[in-house]
Amino acid sequence: MRVALLRLLEIKDSDMRLDTLHQCRHAIDRGLHAGGAFSAITPLTALFYGGFIDIDIENPTKLGQDMFVLSKGHAVAAMASIYADLGYFDRELLKNSRSASSILNGHPGPILPGAHIATGPMGQGLGVAQGYAIVGQDSPHFDVYSMTGDGELQEGAIWESVMFAGYKKLDNLCTLVDHNGGQLDIVDRLLFPYNNIVAAFEGFGWKAMLVDATKFDAVYDALAEFKFGQRDGRPTAIICQTTKGHGGFSSFMNKHKVAIDDALLDQENALQSSLRKRRETGFLEAFHQLSAKEQEGLISDAHAMNLNIGDSVERRLSSPIAKRAPIRNKKVEISKSKLPEIAFGESHATADIVREAMKVYAISEKVASIDSDLSSTSGLFAGVSWVDQRKALNVGVAEANMMLIGEAFASLGLNTWVSTFCPFFDWKVLRRIAIGHQERLEAIEAKDGWLSEGHGLDLTFLATASNFETQTNGATHMGNDDAHVFSSLAHVKVIDVSCPRLLLSIIEWIMQGNRGIVYLRVLRAASTAIYDSDFAFGYGKAYTLKQAENSQITIISSGRGTHEALAAAEILLNQGVAASVVDMPSIDRESLIELYQSEQPLLIAEQNNGWIWDAFRKTLIEDLDRVDTTRLHAINTRGSKGALSYIHSGTYVELTRQFGLDAESIAKRILSEIRL
Repeated sequence: MRVALLRLLEIKDSDMRLDTLHQCRHAIDRGLHAGGAFSAITPLTALFYGGFIDIDIENPTKLGQDMFVLSKGHAVAAMASIYADLGYFDRELLKNSRSASSILNGHPGPILPGAHIATGPMGQGLGVAQGYAIVGQDSPHFDVYSMTGDGELQEGAIWESVMFAGYKKLDNLCTLVDHNGGQLDIVDRLLFPYNNIVAAFEGFGWKAMLVDATKFDAVYDALAEFKFGQRDGRPTAIICQTTKGHGGFSSFMNKHKVAIDDALLDQENALQSSLRKRRETGFLEAFHQLSAKEQEGLISDAHAMNLNIGDSVERRLSSPIAKRAPIRNKKVEISKSKLPEIAFGESHATADIVREAMKVYAISEKVASIDSDLSSTSGLFAGVSWVDQRKALNVGVAEANMMLIGEAFASLGLNTWVSTFCPFFDWKVLRRIAIGHQERLEAIEAKDGWLSEGHGLDLTFLATASNFETQTNGATHMGNDDAHVFSSLAHVKVIDVSCPRLLLSIIEWIMQGNRGIVYLRVLRAASTAIYDSDFAFGYGKAYTLKQAENSQITIISSGRGTHEALAAAEILLNQGVAASVVDMPSIDRESLIELYQSEQPLLIAEQNNGWIWDAFRKTLIEDLDRVDTTRLHAINTRGSKGALSYIHSGTYVELTRQFGLDAESIAKRILSEIRL
């Protein structure tokens, strides 16, 4: 019976190749990442139709079912053929792919039903799959599968994930490595050879198997060993040895990406159809020699594979279509009376506030945290682990992996916090996460989308040592440009924290849920509370901390710079100058316009490259017909004529004086250079 089942998989393999060619024929660019898609079809067909992965097509977000991540996103056509056949979405979506009007893009993402994350930038999907596997070791238990490519193994983030998965003993994680021996620039060999992939995985605590993926026998047996064999704490890597474009008849199919004309498509389609017919004929000849009971079992298997074989096995008439996911309640419910009390004027360190707040919030099953060998600076690990050590991870010096696990947790509905120094967050990882978040929002908003309210990400990047907080650690660790970099990414909410009371209110705001991706820049050393105990934070709002009577100038800042601005206002008052102070933890476009229209001089003083200053200029140009620049002034860490630079080592006092951002220098500049 095993042999007959493998023959059914071969027939299904032909169907998936025909559907993949069908996508190419109807794609907007007639394009197909043929080499990697075709080499992936046999392992993916074995996984999804061999009886190994337990999934709920109608309810793909229901926790407890197995999960799949296509880390090598270029093979999306193979995955889409299978997902359409399984019933995640209507087969009509296979037409017009890659177009602006299609939800089937050149790489998969959550706008497509059943795709939990966006992939494409290589080396990242495995890390998310690892995050899912961490959750899957708790109740309800589930297994996680991913597919990577051998070219993808050249990405460093892959090995961050491989190391941690082995350390965490994630024996519910199975990775299929499409070892097709080629990559984009050279399709028939890798740019540099792997001496021993099996040994590499085994060295990090994995069970690794090298199998011939040009046939179903070995792939099927390896998956069966993972699914049904005895588990010993090791994740499984199945190295699927094949060739780029395997299963395609024309050598043209071996290329990384192709645009196939009608003549070649017709030729390839005819040969694939002929092979399918031969496979079907061979199966039926063997089928009719079996007993009635054996035939009944194979008919059941064929139905499960959605196969149509001659007159003996009819393909089921309809497939389930993924239903819209139930609404997720993302609010983290706690007793606010248990949160730390912070009175105006009190001094507290960020790590202390985060730790004490997380001791309260982590009682909820919805909260989790991941640090990367800097947990003492954030307070996350101490606070969450005080409640539940399982939900507080430290991944070591592996920031990309930290972010990937965070994305996995957040996509499963957790309010997830990850933390490291400002400059250590990986831009490439964050950008892909933000794209996936946007696709989630689009799927939520779409009339026929598969996601609903609460299925966006709640993912906070707690960025420690912002602005001048790194002090003597050197230029590489200084966070003076990160706000610019990450505010340029769509859907990333940048917040610059000035005091412990503001921080606590922001934490409360985030825990309300549905806040998206938050990049939260916090102080490292202790600071004084400059907000009252009843303060409530709102994103996109500025706050006037000092409204001077008959104000002559307004100083705008954020972070610890706000404290210098307040001190400068006191110096100015003693000099007979009335100065107001505005703290802008997040960009408030309305306030920027109102401040400009007040017609008094404005000074934006920032301990970074001018995050607010650039947002101010952009807002004025976009919203106003004319701008008078004579009333606008800025002090920040840029050099002469606005040249960008980095900050070298120094104490806080040295750095603020060097850049003219201490209270005395701010006041002196206002008195000597600004016409009041």
